[in-house]
Amino acid sequence: MVQRPGVPTAPELVLETATGSTTMTPGRTYHVGRDPLCEVCFEDARVSWHHAVLRPDGDHWTVEDEDSTNGTWADGHRVHEWSVGVGSELRFGDAQDGPRAVLIAPGPGPGPAGARPARVSNPSMTTTFRQPSAVLPLPARTAVRIGRAVDNDLVIDELDVSRRHAELRALADGSYEIADLGSHNGTYLNGAPVTGAVPLTEGDIVGIGHLAFCLVGDRLQEYEDTGEVTLDVQGLTVAVDRGRKTLLDEVSFPVGAKCLLAVIGPSGAGKSTLLGALTGLRPADRGAVLYDGRDLYRDYAELRSRIGLVPQDDILHSQLTVRRALVYAAELRFPQDTAKPERRRRVDEVIGELGLEQRAAQPIHSLSGGQRKRVSVALELLTKPSLLFLDEPTSGLDPGMDRSVMHMLRGLADDGRTVIVVTHSVLSLDVCDRLLVLAPGGRIAYYGPPAETLGHFGFSEWPEAFEAFENQRDRDWAGEYAASTAHRKYVLGAARQPWYGSAYRTAAEAASPADHVPPPPPKAQSWGSQLSTLVRRYAAALAADRTFLAIMIALPFVMGAMARALAGSRLTQETAINALLILSVGGVLTGAANAVRELVKERVIYRRERAVGLSRSAYLMSKVVVLGAVTVAQAVVLTLVALYGVDLNAPGGRGVLMQPLAEITIAVALLAFSAMMLGLLVSALVRKEEVTMPLLVLLAIVQVVFCGALLELDGVPVIAQLAWLVPSRWALGAMAGTIDLGAIVPGTLTDDPLFAHSPAVWLLNLGMLVVLSVLFGVLVARLLRRHEPVIMRK
Repeated sequence: MVQRPGVPTAPELVLETATGSTTMTPGRTYHVGRDPLCEVCFEDARVSWHHAVLRPDGDHWTVEDEDSTNGTWADGHRVHEWSVGVGSELRFGDAQDGPRAVLIAPGPGPGPAGARPARVSNPSMTTTFRQPSAVLPLPARTAVRIGRAVDNDLVIDELDVSRRHAELRALADGSYEIADLGSHNGTYLNGAPVTGAVPLTEGDIVGIGHLAFCLVGDRLQEYEDTGEVTLDVQGLTVAVDRGRKTLLDEVSFPVGAKCLLAVIGPSGAGKSTLLGALTGLRPADRGAVLYDGRDLYRDYAELRSRIGLVPQDDILHSQLTVRRALVYAAELRFPQDTAKPERRRRVDEVIGELGLEQRAAQPIHSLSGGQRKRVSVALELLTKPSLLFLDEPTSGLDPGMDRSVMHMLRGLADDGRTVIVVTHSVLSLDVCDRLLVLAPGGRIAYYGPPAETLGHFGFSEWPEAFEAFENQRDRDWAGEYAASTAHRKYVLGAARQPWYGSAYRTAAEAASPADHVPPPPPKAQSWGSQLSTLVRRYAAALAADRTFLAIMIALPFVMGAMARALAGSRLTQETAINALLILSVGGVLTGAANAVRELVKERVIYRRERAVGLSRSAYLMSKVVVLGAVTVAQAVVLTLVALYGVDLNAPGGRGVLMQPLAEITIAVALLAFSAMMLGLLVSALVRKEEVTMPLLVLLAIVQVVFCGALLELDGVPVIAQLAWLVPSRWALGAMAGTIDLGAIVPGTLTDDPLFAHSPAVWLLNLGMLVVLSVLFGVLVARLLRRHEPVIMRK
């Protein structure tokens, strides 16, 4: 750089410290020390009275140590005199936890309320953007094709990158544009999804997979997210009940790279709320989460693929083997153009990483609790997340297994990930780097090394601390911590990014709800591809459940045998109604029993898979296809066992449109199918699996009462209309019409318009069964939406 004599050209900088910021202008020097007259004053005893000085030197700034006792560090090096600039990190008195200062470029002045941080708030202070992993020259007036295939101009060997992912195009005027080529996981420009072709300007960041590219002149700087990322949590606040109840209150803490952080606290302290805010599934009302310097909420569309979440309950089908479950998960999570050998290699890698080689062929339900948790973690590791969150991973485990799981998490962090675990267990906190203790009301009672926690509270045992949280609710736990040395050392002194909390609070308070645009849902695979995978997985899980298989096989034979015993060799005035009634009950029980548990038992699995792009309709249709095929087959068996060879006593030996047995079989099949859809509706409605069986009994009773075989329904106000919603009402009508029940059993009960031996009435009855099935399906889809992450509800 050419310097003009006599004119200082050192840029204006801002020095950020835990206690505030100082704007440094060229032409003067800035002293650092404990002396109150210093421009930058620290009270830390490790800082000398006159410790260091910052001064402009030509076109840059330098820091010079003034022979301090404990030294000055710049960017990790102990220095006497050192050139510094935007992004430089200074430590005074100790290289690890001494008072910290960061140099940043001055802002453009007060912006509009709620201005968010730049694309990366402080690139030099992040792991990802500290140093380019490669610098790629861009050819003039041509296109650079990017993707996983080896014939691309820029090859990215990651399974979450499509074979033909994106294209960087040079335009005639010397500018550039980036175009997404229909990739599965998307291309992102400054955190926003790219649709079609978008202009690219100097300094823009293009995100593809775990790589980021920054345009600098005619070069593309490549930055790799290796997993060693930091997380800065700034002023997170969550309130409900129109602000009258606070779940999280100004929660702020930094998480370093390769850190294992445990979050504990009494019930109701906001641990689950914090987990939702940190993962982005339920964003906080106010505050910021900075993922390696990037605003997680703003860039969530891009960054969500780098976040893994292991819920408290297992997120895999327990009937499947470990390897098979992971293979199906890989099919759903990786791009559709990923070859089968590529997916299997990645599955083998995570199995080996978590030490599951000897268990890969075992059904998941046969594993111990700790081993099952390893399988759930393996699923999340398929996509190589940089941030891994776990909710109560040691719940229900014995002390030995508890420690085994925590040591596994320690190893995952050491391998290059940031791991955050919410737990009630205090048995193995010593393996963690940091511990966050939340007090009632969602405020921080402590953040720092686990070994110093009890000493901070003044207790010797954890039960004493939790008892104090419960009994001393008026104690200002957060205030005590904010005034402590631990807070200054582990929160203020360790934060990696400048503080943006006040700007976020202003935005949240000033903006209306319409101003907050939620991120788009993750791009899903093609609907047909997801449906194929889900159908195969669900069929495999059912086939592996021997108890369920035995019940499914036995039920139609048992119900059919009962109906046949009542029917005898011929349907007569004494036997006809009872035989048709048993067929109706059997069809309802067969269909509803198949489905009534299927959605509620998979709720945790569905919620997690929906968050990473699972199609709601494909998921529901997979249940309909598999259970529908099973249910219809059962209905056919039920009808044949009950009536094959029985004289149905139909007029002239014929039904309305075809053979009587065929018509009754169709009616029972449609009844069982609609009952199956009703069972799915119940399963989507209830919160606990335990209540499904009593509801199944209630469903059967309702079907019996309102089918028309026991009570006269035609012409009865309200009751007749309610019966329209009961599938057995229409199925019994179709069966009765086939055999002309009114002629076999004369009377007011059978003198029902729906029992008429007429093609129009018979088709109406079957049509209503189809309508009810569709209606139940629509309601199930609406109810499934309630159980999805907020970001996926559309």
